[in-house]
Amino acid sequence: MELAELVAQLDAYDGAQRQGALQQLVGLEQSGDLAPAQPGEGFNLHAHTFFSYSGAGYSPTHLAWRAHRQGWWALGTVDFDVLDGVDETFSAADLLGLRAAAGIETRVYVPELAEAESNSPGEPGIMYLVGVGLASSSPAAGAVDTLTDMRSRAQSRNREMIARINAYLAPVSIDLERDAAPLTPAGNVTERHILVAYDAAARRRYHRRSDLVAFWADRLGMPLEHVDAMLGDTPYPHDAIRNRLMKRGGVGYSQPDAGTFPSLCDVVQATVACGAVPTYAFLDGSSGAESRLEELLELMVDHGIGGMTIIPDRNWNISDPATKAARLADLSRAMQLAEALSLPVLAGTEMNKPGQREMDDFDAVELRPYWPAFKRGAAWLWGHTAMARRFGCGHQSSWARGWMPSRSARLGFFAALGSSLAANDPRWEQVEQALVQGPEGILAALTH
Repeated sequence: MELAELVAQLDAYDGAQRQGALQQLVGLEQSGDLAPAQPGEGFNLHAHTFFSYSGAGYSPTHLAWRAHRQGWWALGTVDFDVLDGVDETFSAADLLGLRAAAGIETRVYVPELAEAESNSPGEPGIMYLVGVGLASSSPAAGAVDTLTDMRSRAQSRNREMIARINAYLAPVSIDLERDAAPLTPAGNVTERHILVAYDAAARRRYHRRSDLVAFWADRLGMPLEHVDAMLGDTPYPHDAIRNRLMKRGGVGYSQPDAGTFPSLCDVVQATVACGAVPTYAFLDGSSGAESRLEELLELMVDHGIGGMTIIPDRNWNISDPATKAARLADLSRAMQLAEALSLPVLAGTEMNKPGQREMDDFDAVELRPYWPAFKRGAAWLWGHTAMARRFGCGHQSSWARGWMPSRSARLGFFAALGSSLAANDPRWEQVEQALVQGPEGILAALTH
């Protein structure tokens, strides 16, 4: 089978087919038919997979393969509302000898922010939260109800939104199960899947391009030439359609309130029950709550938040000089506060929109001052994940809290451990033997 065919099979909906393709690709490396990958220092700790939405359609297996071939130091996958890709991330990474972590992202309601916007624009009280460092796709007993509720609420919102949009776009309409669910392997539908489904439905209804363009121009209130330039040859999750139909002010939008999403407390408890670490998803510093970031992060820490997830492009890759300067100042403030609060910072690019880069440009002059903190966050996440998977002794474990009551101590230990050990390092046996000696004993054992 040709190399390109094997790589394409990494995104097949059949899990056995994905695994088989990866094994054949590894075989090509081992036989010398593929040049060995060269290790590097970069990483992406926030890459969405096709179990929610991937802009490139990548499975966890494909992401692991790309990270391996491009020499990433580490990979962190994440999906909205589900743990479906966690075990696959680890299975592929273990085969490749890749440092890997996995997480879950969702939205929650924060009563203390009922009147303030934080990281969900235009939605007071609503906050994005990312749980990082999961050890398995199987939820802990204390998390099952919350995770089931998260997924159920997400699909209920989708059905209600589709009903409103169907009424507006008639005669074009879609059905969640028939048209959107097949676009993702486990049926975890997101807004971008729905956008693709509507684009496809419109093309089925209007075969002539002129009619298709006229339909969207009318429904979106856009000039014909703008729609013509926007529509490609295949269905696509267009931001222009999303903004007009699904975002605030659109016909499909419904302003969330206290009953729309699970509470911050419930999701934090479920995340911790799974042995993972809840993190605040820093937007860019421009919202009302983020303009008072010290207060916000202290509130988050009081609720059990143990880290900060960041998408650096939002704060530096900006064309307007004044806006860029303001966002860079906000980035500096966020990084300083994270340091003061002993919160690891986890950097990534999302990859949940077509065209987004696979890895941050850590060499950009704007990001160079933060490289040590970003690398420490990656080492911490890898160290925690490896300890959680191998020994049940991750950042949130009773072992870690017993030996290291402070966040600062746990951050330092797991970052040091993660920096010292690769995925297939034989010294993990020494770590296991030194567990009874605590963190100092483990690090001492690794130096001898």
